[in-house]
Amino acid sequence: MDLKQLQYFIALADGGSFTRAAVSLGLSQSTLSRQMALLEASVGHRLLLRNGHGATVTEAGAVLLEHARGVLAAAEIARGALRDLHSNPSGRLAVGLPSQVALAMGAEMVARMRQRLPRALVAISEGISLHLRELLIEGRLDVALLYDPPHSPRLAYRALTREAFMLVGPASAPPLPSRVTLRALAGYPMILPGRANAIRSQVDAALAPKGIQLNVVAEAGVVLTLLRLVASGLGYTLAPASMLANDSMLPQLQTAEVGPPGIHNRLVLATPKARPETRVLRQFLEVVRELYPPERGRRAE
Repeated sequence: MDLKQLQYFIALADGGSFTRAAVSLGLSQSTLSRQMALLEASVGHRLLLRNGHGATVTEAGAVLLEHARGVLAAAEIARGALRDLHSNPSGRLAVGLPSQVALAMGAEMVARMRQRLPRALVAISEGISLHLRELLIEGRLDVALLYDPPHSPRLAYRALTREAFMLVGPASAPPLPSRVTLRALAGYPMILPGRANAIRSQVDAALAPKGIQLNVVAEAGVVLTLLRLVASGLGYTLAPASMLANDSMLPQLQTAEVGPPGIHNRLVLATPKARPETRVLRQFLEVVRELYPPERGRRAE
């Protein structure tokens, strides 16, 4: 087997279809089929089963898939180490950001990286923290910023900042008080992210032990969609200040402090423990430290 065959196999396993994989790889289906046949011959196992809906991996294929990701990750690390020999290294850095972080800081992160390492490419993937953490563990991301992630022996966390949640409502509604108690939140029609979202998890964790049940009238997973629903007068939401980074939305919203006790989240920088830091990654870590100075957080073990 060779690295190209492993790359093709991973694309096919992830896409579940020879057609989709061939398009994404820029190959013909016949070429992809031939390469998969050669790969199966070299390992002595059937790796894929074709069906009417596409292709699925066999038990042997699942075993190879896990190791194939590690092999390609190791090869990319080797390439990165060689690129680091240049004074102006190139390379692709896969960065995972929650939507509100991407909205508030994504442009500044890319701008600073382009200024310092113009040949490096920063590829930002947005998503909920739970999904980004999984991608990081699988080796599909090089670094991610995550909200309140659970412990993983394979990841190192550095605390960046801790934010208090606010009640956010439409500017067209009656003025909010300066502060709203946790129990009073039950009286507002709420628009929140889904339960898999870290923001929703923090809200539920703070309210459930007190027996407080919110009146959730809608859910939205994208920050701008959620804020637009609120601005339209359809309800209220609970959010950290970083979610209000879109200045154009501020005139349409009003806010109130929550608590005591307050509801807080924690933003951390996550990197794989087993992966050596390339120069491009080290530079990105420096950019993040500049945007989230040490006085706003401390290192998380």
